[in-house]
Amino acid sequence: MKLRLIRLVKSILPRGLLGRSLLILVSPLVLLQLVSAYVFYGTHWNVVTRRLATGLAGDIGAVIELMRTFPAPDNRVKIFAAAGYPMGLEFSMEDGGILDKTGMLGAASKLETDVTGYSLKSNLLDAMAERVGRPVFIDAKDPDRDIDIRIQLPNGVLDVHAPRKRLYSPTTTIFVLWMVGTSMLLLGIATIFMRNQVRSVRRLAAAADSFGKGRDVPNYKAEGAAEVRQAAAAFTQMRDRIKRQMAQRTEMLAGVSHDLRTPLTRMKLQLAMMDCDGIAELHEDVSDMERMVEGYLAFARGEGGEKAEPTELVALIEDVVAKLRREGAAIDLHCEEELTLPLRPHAIHRCLMNLVGNAVRYAHHVAVRAGRREDAVEVIIDDDGPGIPADMRDAVFKAFLRLEGSRNPATGGVGLGLTIARDVARGHGGEILLEDSPLGGLRVRIRLPF
Repeated sequence: MKLRLIRLVKSILPRGLLGRSLLILVSPLVLLQLVSAYVFYGTHWNVVTRRLATGLAGDIGAVIELMRTFPAPDNRVKIFAAAGYPMGLEFSMEDGGILDKTGMLGAASKLETDVTGYSLKSNLLDAMAERVGRPVFIDAKDPDRDIDIRIQLPNGVLDVHAPRKRLYSPTTTIFVLWMVGTSMLLLGIATIFMRNQVRSVRRLAAAADSFGKGRDVPNYKAEGAAEVRQAAAAFTQMRDRIKRQMAQRTEMLAGVSHDLRTPLTRMKLQLAMMDCDGIAELHEDVSDMERMVEGYLAFARGEGGEKAEPTELVALIEDVVAKLRREGAAIDLHCEEELTLPLRPHAIHRCLMNLVGNAVRYAHHVAVRAGRREDAVEVIIDDDGPGIPADMRDAVFKAFLRLEGSRNPATGGVGLGLTIARDVARGHGGEILLEDSPLGGLRVRIRLPF
């Protein structure tokens, strides 16, 4: 039960920075409104209502006192006419009338709560008892009508028709409108300011996400609050340092590539001029060394100089499959739709060629599927080969690790194919997972974000 309550609260609370900021602003604002309403209705409204009720009861009491002092029927008409307009009341007299006590109590109970939630029984009836001291019947059940007050006198029933505004203060409506209006205005202004601040945080997050996916962020500019600008400056410095390191590594590898290839070329030329036993074996050894050096350099280089651009992934997959089919591979290809996303095409081509090529090398039948899954693209490669043991699926991504026991490049390469593939996928913000295939072999799942 406790866990369900926690999950419910978490689902209700806003998760975004803007939502949480607005919650921080709205919470004290709502609390202030509640406290203000409680203080207003608990003090001011109650006091004003009591005074209005006392004033109405006093006017009625004054009329009754004049009727007692001047009891003649002609005087009664003059008193009603003289008091009615200044007091805003209408008087009439039912000679010999008697109030029904049951009806009186029932009518009083209908007044216990009005639209404001406060008791008029404790105000109007107490005021009538204090100023008039007579049995009274009050009818105010219809909030759209005026109030009818019937008072039992010794010679009949006095009927008083009082306008409802005599008991209600317009300050209630003014206060509510002012309170709600100012709150909405302040909330709107706060929302605008918070949106401006949150926008800079979102731009920083988008820039960091794009850079993490291997995409360039050339036009990013620090803006927003001082803390956000500080974080943006730190991100810019980190981006520049990473780019410098990649550039230095590329330059260093270019020099190493030249230094390694030059002696290999001289060795090939010398071997071509020699004529003795074992030359063929030496030629093969030099060729193997060239392939190994190219593999090492490709792994270390990581295609760092290539820029990401909108690329049709399906076309790349079809090109890889077509090349392997021309070599005699049996590959079943199915792509759900056109998939265009920012990629480094040569790096992704190498990644797919390594993975599909591995499947073709060890299996008789290979199936390749590609499609969109939520906010990412998935490329799934299934084969019916021997697969990879579950406890070795993380280790095979290590550089130079080969499950095949020999060191012959023709049977297992140099142990860098999966390492390069995962390096390329992660450079795009994606990942490569190894699973069991429905065909009985290995399933390779490549996930690339949009």
